[in-house]
Amino acid sequence: MAKRAIFEEVGTSERKAVATGGIDAARKGDRLAVRLWLGILFALVVVMIAVGGMTRLTDSGLSITEWRPVTGAIPPLSQADWEAEFELYRQIPEYQLQNRGMTMAEFKVIYWWEWGHRQLGRFIGLVWAVGFLGLLLTKRIPPGWTGRLLGLGALGGLQGAIGWWMVASGLTGTMLDVASYRLATHLGLAFVILGLIAWFMLSMARPASDLLQARRLSETRFMTWGAVLVGAVLFQIIWGALVAGIDAGRNYIDWPLMAGGLTPPGMWEMAPWWRNLFENDGTVQFFHRLWGYVLFALVIWAAMAARRSPNRKTKIAFTAVAHMTFLQILLGIVTVMYSSPWYLAIVHQFGAVVLLVLAIRARHRAKYPLAQSVRTA
Repeated sequence: MAKRAIFEEVGTSERKAVATGGIDAARKGDRLAVRLWLGILFALVVVMIAVGGMTRLTDSGLSITEWRPVTGAIPPLSQADWEAEFELYRQIPEYQLQNRGMTMAEFKVIYWWEWGHRQLGRFIGLVWAVGFLGLLLTKRIPPGWTGRLLGLGALGGLQGAIGWWMVASGLTGTMLDVASYRLATHLGLAFVILGLIAWFMLSMARPASDLLQARRLSETRFMTWGAVLVGAVLFQIIWGALVAGIDAGRNYIDWPLMAGGLTPPGMWEMAPWWRNLFENDGTVQFFHRLWGYVLFALVIWAAMAARRSPNRKTKIAFTAVAHMTFLQILLGIVTVMYSSPWYLAIVHQFGAVVLLVLAIRARHRAKYPLAQSVRTA
């Protein structure tokens, strides 16, 4: 054997490298498994948002008048079952005041949309439960993540309850649709869940040690900007749900004016005044437009500020938000000017998904800057 220097460490460096590499490899595998599961949930929630949008656009949301979390998964299997479901629908205001004379064939169309929406919700809950329990029992959830992943399931359960709270608002009185503020709550929570999944996936894409090191280089100013943009986008999405809830997007189809004026006629005609913010189609659409302009200004300002970041990928992330915001505004204008046909409305809604995820990514980049070479700085 070759002689060693008197102060040379003996046999430690190689063993440490092997041990550390083994631990990192194991953790990397755990994070990949969680990320794949979250990716499936993310895709399902995006589909759920689209199906929910179609359910609203086809006026199908009130076709099932009972909330049966377990037995409701079984659709009508006989003509007698269909008659019973149709009879329940005939008792609510939407049928009596709007759809009187509807045929069984027409009822089946709206029934299947709502049944599919609820069934997809059950399937998402099943995917979460099987994935979470599987990862938990095999001890593949990284340290510190159990509570956060459990919280996703709790929010999913809450979303189901809010869904029924929303539907219940349209079953009595003279309501022809669900209450718009309940619809906004339901859609808003869906986007919150989607945003959390996106944030978790971004974090799971990198080793914990990498995130810890990157956190020391976080840019507080741009983290704040990122938070502002995420909040502003969510607010616009919720206001968009109010627009959808009262079909406000199908009136006042001129732009940039509304019925030839800067503001719609009768903007504050309801009493008390605050009802106009939820029930007056002109007022609701006006503020949705107005906040779109405010959001665009905020996004441009944030993108200009982010140009001072020393991290190239952080700059790119904020610039991407600006580009998507511009595209989303164009989609909104076209959707309104064509009186919100379902295909444009769904594309506009999907644009909101992309915009929110990009805003979340921008904040994540600011909080955990990606490593870069001197050449790309």
